[in-house]
Amino acid sequence: MKNKTLTLDALCVRKGKQSLISVDTEVAPGTITTIMGPSGIGKSLLLAAIAGVLPEAFTYSGAVYYDGAELTSLPAHKRQLGILFQDPLLFEHMNVVQNIMFGMSKNESSKLSRTNALLDEVGLKGYGQKAVQALSGGQQARVALLRTLASSPRAVLLDEPFSKLDMQTRQQTRRWVFDTIRHQGVPCIMVTHDKADAHDAQGRVITVAHSEKEKDQQC
Repeated sequence: MKNKTLTLDALCVRKGKQSLISVDTEVAPGTITTIMGPSGIGKSLLLAAIAGVLPEAFTYSGAVYYDGAELTSLPAHKRQLGILFQDPLLFEHMNVVQNIMFGMSKNESSKLSRTNALLDEVGLKGYGQKAVQALSGGQQARVALLRTLASSPRAVLLDEPFSKLDMQTRQQTRRWVFDTIRHQGVPCIMVTHDKADAHDAQGRVITVAHSEKEKDQQC
């Protein structure tokens, strides 16, 4: 079996001289590693550094590897990582189906049938032609999740992906997302405040904290 592991090699995010967050870990294919900690500590920035979209106000040290190859020297679009932030960030000029198909391979056949099947799996059967602005916040979140997973990424980065869903939808969508990640055999890193998210992920949990002592030791 090929090693499709996602590795964070002492990856540390800084603002100026202040270190915010540092993580050193390996995420095996089909597993979900959860990062938990207080707001403002830099969890979302860590995901941005992995994906190659870290804002210019921040810097990082360390490296990211996938399958043994370093990604940190590559631009974001060549890293082929699927990242989903808290806000859906859907394309408002596209309907639901078009948003999901946007992430699929250009050469992929049967895009429409696959997209409709995905919508059915998350309880959105018949919503394909709707404008995304007409959807509820929870429905938009599910479409954004589908778009991320439909792109067949090397790895998936989730930033509070279920936070805007009601409890019942959250449980159903979370189960579907985790099952899909395991089935696709891709490594996943998830940032969340919800212990239920971490429990259902059934993977390693990394807890980061806000203390001056820990900041000094991070990088």
